[in-house]
Amino acid sequence: MSNNKLIQLSPNSLNLYLECQRCFWLDKRRGIKRPPPYPYALNAAVDVLLKEEFDEYRKKRELHPLLVANNIPAKLFSNQKLLDEWRNNFKGIRYYDAELDATLFGAVDDVLEFSDGKLAPLDYKSTGSKVATVYDRFQLQMDVYTFLLEKNGYKTVGKGCLAFYIVDKENGFNDKLPFRKEIHMIDTDPSYVQGIFTEAVELLRKDVPPPHSSDCKFGQWFKQAANY
Repeated sequence: MSNNKLIQLSPNSLNLYLECQRCFWLDKRRGIKRPPPYPYALNAAVDVLLKEEFDEYRKKRELHPLLVANNIPAKLFSNQKLLDEWRNNFKGIRYYDAELDATLFGAVDDVLEFSDGKLAPLDYKSTGSKVATVYDRFQLQMDVYTFLLEKNGYKTVGKGCLAFYIVDKENGFNDKLPFRKEIHMIDTDPSYVQGIFTEAVELLRKDVPPPHSSDCKFGQWFKQAANY
């Protein structure tokens, strides 16, 4: 990356920046990425199926049963064409900061629309764990999506909706993968997102990266490998 190349960051990029600034710089500036985790093919398949399911209810203009069961006073965002653009990993919902000459974007799973017209991001999460956990990266993701919605002129309710699909291991397999379904509504705070976005962009424009974070396991591996 040269200083003249357009910088485009996502919630995952900002999460990496918060974890380790050197790993972030190497990834975005030099294309040197951390070793990828084992691919979550089942999670990706569930995500695709859920989008199809939610879109069917959207098309019929009906409330999704999960929203009804959890007394969520909202409907699914009605503009399918715009949602398809926001979902696209190469487009997403975007905000270009002219002063930074950089873009922040995110590919949402879905969006909820409340009676007063305000919006909230909805993200599907599938897990094999016994309980649903709202990790810090999920909170950051919802905060960034809220920030992006507001930068695109939409009012938000200050909430993010996480729809967890938890593998139910208690009731056997029988050629089907059963799930328990939970919704977690979390408060969102977009107020800090601009600051982190700005810091991350400014770091990428530096020619020398900072050291690894003290708790970065990849930095620790590099130090150990250097001894051999």
